Amino acid sequence: MHAAGVAHGRGQAHRERILSAVAELVPQIATRRVLRALGASHATWYRRRAPRAARLRSRTVVPPLALSAAEREAIVSMLNSDRFADVTPYTAFARLLDEGTYLASVRTFYRVLAASGQSHERRNQLIHPAHAKPELLATGPNQVWSWDITRLRGSLKWQFFYLYVLIDIFSRYVVGWLVAGAENAGLAAALIEETCDKHGVARDSLILHSDRGSPMRAKTTAELLVDLGVAASFSRPRVSNDNPFSEAHFKTLKYRPQFPACFAGLAHARAHSREFFPWYNHEHRHSGIGFMTPAAVHFGTAPALWQQRAAVLQAAYLAHPERFKGKLPVPPKLPTVVGINMPKPQSLEPPHDLISATELLTNLQTQVSQSH
Repeated sequence: MHAAGVAHGRGQAHRERILSAVAELVPQIATRRVLRALGASHATWYRRRAPRAARLRSRTVVPPLALSAAEREAIVSMLNSDRFADVTPYTAFARLLDEGTYLASVRTFYRVLAASGQSHERRNQLIHPAHAKPELLATGPNQVWSWDITRLRGSLKWQFFYLYVLIDIFSRYVVGWLVAGAENAGLAAALIEETCDKHGVARDSLILHSDRGSPMRAKTTAELLVDLGVAASFSRPRVSNDNPFSEAHFKTLKYRPQFPACFAGLAHARAHSREFFPWYNHEHRHSGIGFMTPAAVHFGTAPALWQQRAAVLQAAYLAHPERFKGKLPVPPKLPTVVGINMPKPQSLEPPHDLISATELLTNLQTQVSQSH
């Protein structure tokens, strides 16, 4: 380390002697020629000749075309005046030109505003309120319905038919549907009223959830829900996850092999719907409800079917327990709590009239011990 310091000091002294020699020769010989002949650094020489303060002053020379401080202040005052405080610099520039006034270019307006910290949005804009996330809970049928409208493609260009569907989120049962030639709040209100009467919905017992489409938020629909004593719930804008049951139902509809590429007319769309919805309600085994049909869960026959399935699995276990590795198979659980934007419960208890898997296992072990 000491040797390196000595070498650095010698190099510094040598550099100083060269620069002193250059200073003596510069008056008689060109500077660049002397620097090249002595091997001196051009940058070092010119840096020594021009101190930092002087270099900084040379860099901050005001351009000859720059606006004066008074002109800049006049532009800022003009743009912040009551006339132009709510418009863009482009609009202010155009209005001033119409009045025969030119202060500076539009780009200069923006530069002056940026220098004064006012380059953000200047116009008054409507701030949309934050929409609350819907949180709905259903522990049985006819507590929460979800409804939506989907388009069905017609055979002509830009021709569509509109399918209105109301679905119970607990049982996935389609409680009402309608096919029309357009989206209409009056048709939607009539469908909701007819469906509530059909299922005997009592006042203040049902929540109707939907997205924020025009028929859903129409005054006609709102007044009807008040008259029926039905609470309205809406999804957040542009959040499809807030209406998952209707979205999933429409996917089941449109991804079914029997779904046509287009419909020849309104009668064709209605005929297809009359075939689809009975199949969906009474034959389709839904994965979200323990592979029961929506009708079985909606009308309360699912517990008996669950018992029947459990008995079949129990008999299969008794016949060949080795095939199940000693673990009693049980049917998928039936829904007890269903919600929108609700956390999954820690445990789903089966209904009281169902035999639990633990009870089934206990009964099975008793039967096996008695057989031995």
